[in-house]
Amino acid sequence: MKQQIQKLVTNGFYKEEALLLYAQHHSASLPPHKFTFPPLLKVCAKLKSPIQGQILHTNLIKTGFSIDVYAATALTDMYMKLNRFSDGLKVFDEMPDRSLASLNAVISGFSQKGHCGEALRAFKEAGLGLLFRPNSVTIASVLSACERAANVKQMHCLAIKLGVEMDVYVATSLVTMYSNFEEMVLATRVFAETPNKNVVSYNAFFTGLLHHGVPRVVLNVFKDMKESLSEKPNSVTFVSVISACASLLYLRFGRQIHGLIVKFEMQFDTMVGTALVDMYSKCGCWHLAYNFFKELNGSRNLMTWNSMIAGLMLNGQSEKAVELFEKLEHEELKPDSASWNSMISGFAQVGKGFEAVKYLEKMQLAGKVPSLKCITSLLSACADMCALQFGKEIHGHAIRTDIHNDEFMATTLIYMYMKCGHPSLARNIFKQFETRPYDPAFWNAMISGYGRNGDYDSAIEVFDLMQKEKVKPNSASFVGVLSACSHTGQVDKGWHLFRMMKDKYDLNPNAEHFGCIVDLLGRSGRLDEAQKLIQKLPEPPASLLHSLLGACRSHLNSELGQEITMKLSELEPENPAPFVILSNIYASLGRWEDVERTRQIINDRGLRKFPGSSTRVT
Repeated sequence: MKQQIQKLVTNGFYKEEALLLYAQHHSASLPPHKFTFPPLLKVCAKLKSPIQGQILHTNLIKTGFSIDVYAATALTDMYMKLNRFSDGLKVFDEMPDRSLASLNAVISGFSQKGHCGEALRAFKEAGLGLLFRPNSVTIASVLSACERAANVKQMHCLAIKLGVEMDVYVATSLVTMYSNFEEMVLATRVFAETPNKNVVSYNAFFTGLLHHGVPRVVLNVFKDMKESLSEKPNSVTFVSVISACASLLYLRFGRQIHGLIVKFEMQFDTMVGTALVDMYSKCGCWHLAYNFFKELNGSRNLMTWNSMIAGLMLNGQSEKAVELFEKLEHEELKPDSASWNSMISGFAQVGKGFEAVKYLEKMQLAGKVPSLKCITSLLSACADMCALQFGKEIHGHAIRTDIHNDEFMATTLIYMYMKCGHPSLARNIFKQFETRPYDPAFWNAMISGYGRNGDYDSAIEVFDLMQKEKVKPNSASFVGVLSACSHTGQVDKGWHLFRMMKDKYDLNPNAEHFGCIVDLLGRSGRLDEAQKLIQKLPEPPASLLHSLLGACRSHLNSELGQEITMKLSELEPENPAPFVILSNIYASLGRWEDVERTRQIINDRGLRKFPGSSTRVT
């Protein structure tokens, strides 16, 4: 009976075969062996059947095999896997002769179910130094339960002391846990030093690399894997590599991986297929994604559909996305929150705010809750449409669902109110935080918002408060405050802030920052200083010269204006605007001969003066 049951369990024949065979033998009063129960208890765990497990437990007691360490260990393992921790611990405590395997069953049971504290407690209370010498399974199980990087390092030291640190099971757990705790240098070192890597080791390392934003390394390691590992990649491997290609927009390499997947006959694996749809979409090849999506016909799940819908929206194919969304019901699939969020965020991102609002209403009628990303996308759409009333309604929804204090949500609300011309409402959001976020984007929304609404003094005030509260400004923060200094004529403060960028925050000014300073100096009539600043740049962009030329126009500086015009004519030989401005400077000074000469240059060069126009955004 032992061999028959074991063979059935090994081949995956559980309920109708292995358990039925045992029941028949039991009814016929055929005596079991001590090896009869462990595979059957494993079946109960697989089938998630505590009732059947308790029946077997009763039979174990009746037959006297409950004291057998092998059977009792299997019983402990079953209860732990069925979340019956108290029953599992009771069996473990009542075992007359425990083994290391018994203890491993308890530790791994807690660890695999996320009860990390209990797993570590079981490890400590077992008195391993006195009773058992831990093996690789013990170390790997305890590693999975570690809640801090320090615990991982302690277990790593113990593994070295026991001589199991190179065991592939332990090494893979170390790579996983070091990655989880942001210790990628240590994870990389462990991975590199592991002598007998397998596909699981590589997959653990790939996952860590992707999590830490280094997809390029994933591709390099994958190339090494192909050369050094005889074991073929599995679906998890390919999903990681395809995700790396999607992050890097490496279409060519992604197509090569697709070819390899076809070679291994894994293209119809649902996880792999979904990753390929996502990769092609992100690389801008929605046609390839859509064609492959159709090929997956029998291997698609809701995640695949959601990926395709999101990909179509990403590529501006909203009509096809709607068509696909409506086909979900024909596939006997119900849209989940991700499906709705993809539609709403997609419409918002392509500027179709009204459609986004319509789908939000449909989503709420369907009883689904929009995600934070979905809500913030809608707020951005409201800002772009200046749809204040609907923005207020979304704000109300955020308050009712208690997400209004989220930093990202608050930042988007500030942006929306500022864009709709209501800085006082934005200020209310800003003031609701007792301790304001350290994310500069939150502060930048206020600074740039005040600038957009012409309240430059308040923009400078917020920047000063930002420094007072020890929040580190970024490049965008300085663009906003330098622009405010320019509009308020605060030359000395502007210069001070410009120097502070590099001296205090190690930020290199870009063309926008230089443009703000040139504009500041130009508005204040300090044209020579503005010119000297531009001359310090090896290749000043035309925008800076245009800004300085505009200042020459305001202050009627014809000499500098002529010099700047000639430089601009070299950079933009087909642009007549600099000559037109120079002509206007001469006209304002009454130098009509120079006006005629400048206009003649425009004619001789065949430059066409653009007609005046105005643009009104509604």
